[in-house]
Amino acid sequence: MTGLLSQTRRRGVEILDDPDVDPAVMKRAMRDVERANIVFGGRRAAIAELTPALSNTRGSALLLDVGTGRGDIPAAAKRVAQSNGLKLRTIGLDLSAPLVSSQCHGTDWVIRGNALSLPLRDSSVDIVLASQILHHFPEDDAVAFVRELNRVARSRVVISDLRRSLIAAGGFWLGSFALRFHPVTRHDGVVSVMRGFTPSELASIVERATGQRPIVTRRLGFRLTTSWTPR
Repeated sequence: MTGLLSQTRRRGVEILDDPDVDPAVMKRAMRDVERANIVFGGRRAAIAELTPALSNTRGSALLLDVGTGRGDIPAAAKRVAQSNGLKLRTIGLDLSAPLVSSQCHGTDWVIRGNALSLPLRDSSVDIVLASQILHHFPEDDAVAFVRELNRVARSRVVISDLRRSLIAAGGFWLGSFALRFHPVTRHDGVVSVMRGFTPSELASIVERATGQRPIVTRRLGFRLTTSWTPR
């Protein structure tokens, strides 16, 4: 097992992290990401971690999805909430101007903002979600990011991200051809996996940011999820 897991996170460079990337490439790649969320388990993992928080909430709630992309995961969360009799309103936040200006959003509102300095007041959102965003940051920035999530959340913070694995990286690379992903998606997907975490690494980042040691759950598709109640 050790040989199949990178000993340290590999930083790499994701093309879509460049703010000057061609908007057409960004939009095409994010359509691929939405499909990858379905096929490789990203959406399923995030919703599995979100569901208890949604089930324990009554009446109405506000969810913030940081790094929302096309808003496919908040849209899925709204369906789960509705089945539980919960009226869920959603805000999607993204740094990408082309994505924010796009009409393809599964959120009620979408805003542009920096994840390291969220444009929201303390404890202003019931549930804060970050799906496949944390791995974009080096460790110190990752801690600062989690601290921001914790700051704006009132009842629950949910993180879903990638478990670092050579098997997962290879599987994504091969699967991307069958799914006809854009070359940028293929490149960035492999880099993302190798930027991922072990369970202990993810727990340590949250502990540094919040003072709480969370439970980290392994999910299908080489995913990790965790959640906690802000103090």
